[in-house]
Amino acid sequence: MPFGKRDSGAVSTPPVKELPVPPAARSGKGASEVFRAFIVDGGLQVSLQRGFDDPRMWGILLADVARHASRVYQTEGVTGEVEAMAAIRQLFDAELDRPTDLGSTSRQH
Repeated sequence: MPFGKRDSGAVSTPPVKELPVPPAARSGKGASEVFRAFIVDGGLQVSLQRGFDDPRMWGILLADVARHASRVYQTEGVTGEVEAMAAIRQLFDAELDRPTDLGSTSRQH
C-alpha cells in the first residue's frame, strides 16, 4: 500500500466503459451534451436534458443515431447498413406501439 494511504475496506467496482467525446464537441464552441445511454444488467439507463426548443428535433436526433448505429453494424461486418436500419426501424415502431417497459423519468441534479 502506498505511503499515507489507508485501506478503506471498500469493495471497488469496475469502471464505467465510457465512449470518447467527439472531436468537434471538444472544440469548446458551445457544445452541449443532451443524451447518454448505458446498458446496466441488461437494461437501458439514460440521462438526458431537453436540449431543443422544438421537440420534433428529437426525431432528427433519433434518426441520426439509428443511421450511425446501422453503419457500425456494417463496419463491424455484422450485417449490411440497409438491413441493420430495417431491423432498427422495425423494433422502433413496435416499441412505440407497444412498449416493453415504460420506465420512469425523474429530474436528477
